Amino acid sequence: MLPVGWLVLAVVVAIVLTMWVTFTLTRLDRLHARVDAAQAALDAQLVRRAAALLHVAETPDSGVHDAVRRGYEQIAQRALNITEPDAERQAAENAVGRAMAELAGLPEPLRRDAAEELTEAAARVLISRRFYNDAVRDTRALRGRRMPRLFRLAGRRPMPQFFDIDDSPPPFRRTPTEEDPT
Repeated sequence: MLPVGWLVLAVVVAIVLTMWVTFTLTRLDRLHARVDAAQAALDAQLVRRAAALLHVAETPDSGVHDAVRRGYEQIAQRALNITEPDAERQAAENAVGRAMAELAGLPEPLRRDAAEELTEAAARVLISRRFYNDAVRDTRALRGRRMPRLFRLAGRRPMPQFFDIDDSPPPFRRTPTEEDPT
C-alpha cells in the first residue's frame, strides 16, 4: 500500500474511534442523568411513604392504639430526616417498611383512607425503586466495559449504587364503608 493509503486508513480509524468515543460519552451522560432523575423520583416516593406513615401515626382515629402510634411516628420522623442515599437511609426505610407490615398485621383494621394512602405509597416506592435500580444497572454495565474504563469516560463521577430495601407492599385491612358491597 502506498504511504497515502496508510494515511487515509489512519484518518478513517481516527474518525471512527472519535465517533465511538463521542457516542459512548453521550450515552454515559444520558445514563447518569437517568440515574439522577430516578433517584429524585425515588426520594420523593420514599418521603411520601414516610409521610403517609406519619399521617397515620398522628391521626388519633386511624384505628391504631396510642402507644403503637408513637413508635410509628418516631420511625417516620427518622426516615424523613435522612436525605443521603446510604446504608443509614436504607435502614430507616426498611424500618418504615417493617412498620407498615406491622400495621397491616394488626387485629383491628385501619381506616379506609389511611389504608389506601399507605397502599398507594408502598406501590409507588416499589415502582420507583425498580426504575432507579434499572438505571443504576445500565450505567454500571456501560461503565464496566473495557473502553469506557480505559478512556475514563465517566470522569470523576462516583459509581452509582443500588438502593436495596424491602419494599413489598403489605395487604392492609380496611374498615368497611357504606359504599362497600360486603
